[in-house]
Amino acid sequence: MRVLTVNPGSNSLQLHLVDTDRAEPVVLDQRKFEHRPDDATARDELRSLLKGDRPPDAVAHRLVHGGPELRRPTRVGEGALAAVRAAEPLAPGHVPATLRMIEAVSELIGEMGSEPAQVLCPDTAFHAGLPEPAAQYALPAEWRERYGLRRYGFHGLSCGWALRQAVKQLDRPAERLRLVIAHLGGGCSATAVDRGRSVDTSMGFTPLEGMSMSTRSGSVDPGMLLWLIEHAGLSPAEVREGISTSSGLLGLSGRSGDTRELVPAAQNGDREAALALAVFAHRARREIAAVAASLPSVDALVFTGEIGFDQPEVRDQITDGLSLLGPDCRVLVVEPREELELARLTAELLAGERGTSVQHGEGT
Repeated sequence: MRVLTVNPGSNSLQLHLVDTDRAEPVVLDQRKFEHRPDDATARDELRSLLKGDRPPDAVAHRLVHGGPELRRPTRVGEGALAAVRAAEPLAPGHVPATLRMIEAVSELIGEMGSEPAQVLCPDTAFHAGLPEPAAQYALPAEWRERYGLRRYGFHGLSCGWALRQAVKQLDRPAERLRLVIAHLGGGCSATAVDRGRSVDTSMGFTPLEGMSMSTRSGSVDPGMLLWLIEHAGLSPAEVREGISTSSGLLGLSGRSGDTRELVPAAQNGDREAALALAVFAHRARREIAAVAASLPSVDALVFTGEIGFDQPEVRDQITDGLSLLGPDCRVLVVEPREELELARLTAELLAGERGTSVQHGEGT
């Protein structure tokens, strides 16, 4: 099966054409943008991938937040799209882009005269079975029931891929592993995985909770946010914009949210860059240690995401303060390959609908 994967990040877009019929899935073609392209450019790139030598059999869309309704891979349809639109306010930096890409794909499919299945793959699905103590906020029952307030967790596609790669690297089945997976990128989170199941994670109702991130604040005192609105005169929109796009590494350094710029700047004596990286590492350690407390022991700490995989200086700064995980805890590094996880989940869903099975190579 040839699957086109569509992965809009908070400030990026990745498109991959993946062949899942081989022993190891293979990327046949791709387009990557480190800054999200405008709609016209995105459509042009989609058109070039959709109109290759053979159109894809399916299209897999990464959905950051599916809300309470979408907690597993689901075909695109009116009911699913209604659920996505309802979840839009919970991840305004991500979900609108997904909706635009679904619309663009649907229009282009119409032009081509082919009808590949479109599938939504929620990042929250990996955490759908969180134990109740980890899923619930200590808020009034009326609020929780009326508004669906709970911890959803995110980066599930990345966690699923990293789990499979850890199984391969450690040569042990998932049922015998207890891991902490640290996804560090534009967004950052830590997840405790007990024998293949997510049992705790640092992100919650929205992708703003937990670690300090590239431009997101992570967890802050809610009383401070109320003070900014009630006494400092900031509007809710200004607070939302500030903690989403002007905080984290960018807010602390005053120059960039990209560790590729901040690491050399700190090494050259930039005090604000050094502070931003120190806070980032400190908050990452706190969240890693916090979710590790949900495990009786930790076999490995798995770093993934763009920063986790490709920034050893940041990894070292984090692990230097994590001796509490124990001397037997191994540190693994996994290249992020969300496109392969998207393709795998989509192929499995469609094979299940047909009553067939999908064979994958080791570690996929």
